[in-house]
Amino acid sequence: MSQPVVVAIDGPSGSGKSSVSREVARRLGLAYLDTGAMYRAATWWCLRSEIDLADTAAVAAAVRAMPLDQGVDPSVEKLEVDGADVRADIRETWISEKVSAVATNLDVRAELRRLQREAIAGQTVPDSFSEGRGIVAEGRDITTVVAPDADVRVLLTASEEARLARRARELHGAADAAAVDATRDQVLRRDRDDSTVVEFQVAADGVVTVDSSDLDLEQTVDAVLDVVARLTGARPRA
Repeated sequence: MSQPVVVAIDGPSGSGKSSVSREVARRLGLAYLDTGAMYRAATWWCLRSEIDLADTAAVAAAVRAMPLDQGVDPSVEKLEVDGADVRADIRETWISEKVSAVATNLDVRAELRRLQREAIAGQTVPDSFSEGRGIVAEGRDITTVVAPDADVRVLLTASEEARLARRARELHGAADAAAVDATRDQVLRRDRDDSTVVEFQVAADGVVTVDSSDLDLEQTVDAVLDVVARLTGARPRA
């Protein structure tokens, strides 16, 4: 078996991290980890448990006890908390408006980073979903804190205009002025709040920047695959 490949992809909201990372993982035959979904699931769990998000100690304790079951198959999304399928719920506005309160909790970040590192390490051994081929992990601080030794580290970025339009189409099916305004808070405030505890908008040393402002999904996936091939030799499976 060839050496496992770990690909870490970071970037601001609306840059396309999830869609691109999932497709890159699928084409390379790797596992896929959406770390942002973990923070959203933690927010769902705390709100369902009626925990005051301002009580940082209670939130951290709840997250440490959270019964999370997250799949790593890029073709079959699975995210359950205490047996409940939360894939749709975590994308709702009521979660988007609250997730930064959880994501900026440093004790929560420490716990979820631990889980993320375990998930990444778990895909470098033969007895795993990827059969030891590796994983694509994406989300805040993945390239600098969670997996700074990843074989490939990419900062996927895009202009504010492009990011707002993408999120508007994703949530509202259109990118007209009203739809863009409706998503502005979710995208820009989330980035502003999260940037108080982690840097994800400027590439650190050794991190390759891919600007997707003028690229569609297919072109962005190809750009990231080119970086992976250049740094590791790994190419899409036939």
